[in-house]
Amino acid sequence: MSHVLSTRSLELAQTLVRMNTVSNHSNLELVDFVRDHLAGLGVRSRLTYNADKTKANLFATLGAGKKAGVILSGHTDTVPWDGQAWSVDPLSAIVQDWPQTDADAERVIDEPRLYGRGSADMKSFIAVALANAERFIESESPFAVHFAFSYDEEVGCFGVRELIADMKDQGIKPLACIVGEPTMMVPAIAHKGVYRFKCCVRGKEAHSSLTPQSVNAIEMAARVIGKLRDMADGFERDEPRYEGFDVPFSTASVGQFHGGIADNVVPRDAEFRYEFRNLPTSDVAKMQKEVVAYAQRAEVAMKKVAPDAGFRFEPICEVPSFLGSAHDAVTRLAQRLAGEPRTTLVGFGTEAGIFKNAGIPTVVCGPGSITQAHQPDEYVTLEQLARCEDFLRGLAATKEIR
Repeated sequence: MSHVLSTRSLELAQTLVRMNTVSNHSNLELVDFVRDHLAGLGVRSRLTYNADKTKANLFATLGAGKKAGVILSGHTDTVPWDGQAWSVDPLSAIVQDWPQTDADAERVIDEPRLYGRGSADMKSFIAVALANAERFIESESPFAVHFAFSYDEEVGCFGVRELIADMKDQGIKPLACIVGEPTMMVPAIAHKGVYRFKCCVRGKEAHSSLTPQSVNAIEMAARVIGKLRDMADGFERDEPRYEGFDVPFSTASVGQFHGGIADNVVPRDAEFRYEFRNLPTSDVAKMQKEVVAYAQRAEVAMKKVAPDAGFRFEPICEVPSFLGSAHDAVTRLAQRLAGEPRTTLVGFGTEAGIFKNAGIPTVVCGPGSITQAHQPDEYVTLEQLARCEDFLRGLAATKEIR
């Protein structure tokens, strides 16, 4: 099947990619742009802000007066590109077959690509939806379409929770949600959860010649890290497999460690961060409880030397797993619109689990590949964007969700 991308969709995708919305920046330039575009079509947007008003979610209903319909969900933030070896400006949003460098001179790519941070993950989906906003408004479909564009997905899916709470306060009850993360336009019906924690260890410092009078925070942290490694080995060895995932069992890993001030000072403080990526069928709360219980047992000896010694745990990211079904009406709808008989599972986290836990049937389906996301020279092919546009135009013409 031939797919043709509209000039307007490409222009809007380039416009959004050129906006710097890395998670440690504001996203208001993009949100205000979308709000103003929709206002020009007579659509009012609701914005919900973070605490310091530097970021916002946007929620808008296209098709006023129609019964509630389908959410098109996308996040507006991107990951940074510091230290990555890009051959193009990450905010250039250029379209070409491949960056023309000597190293790539012999590489033949016969599909035009849109390059730039967020091109695949996931500004292009938002842009194609926005380019077809008028089509949704004028559609004879009995269902409304809701735009739900969030902030801070990349650092923990923080914004979408405020968006959903506001939606509920307004009495809006959508029938379904399509999260447009990059799945190569193959509907995804499950992904793992992502839960990250910070562990702060307080010991007691001393000269390194007097170790019995101290509590070494690094060594105590290392014991808990060893426990996490043992748990990870246990998941790989014993956990029932969930076939379809690249890694068909839950995982645990440590990502950061800080501690110590000098070679001859027993360290008083240490800090490390770790994560669980749990299968939809596993219990992450039980995993964390096991870690805390292990640390509490270790504290007994620590407190005999220094009563204020111990461990403190802090959650820093809670992205629930997602488990839909190939039998869900929204999944079947996505398959029809995408022309895809298949479904897939994805290893990366999305906002899908949060929408599903809010009682909204959800599927993940969007243009591009996650293998390009977060990478130098991130790109999405124009063929994928054209497939996405056909998908959304089909949604505008949908008469029933079954």
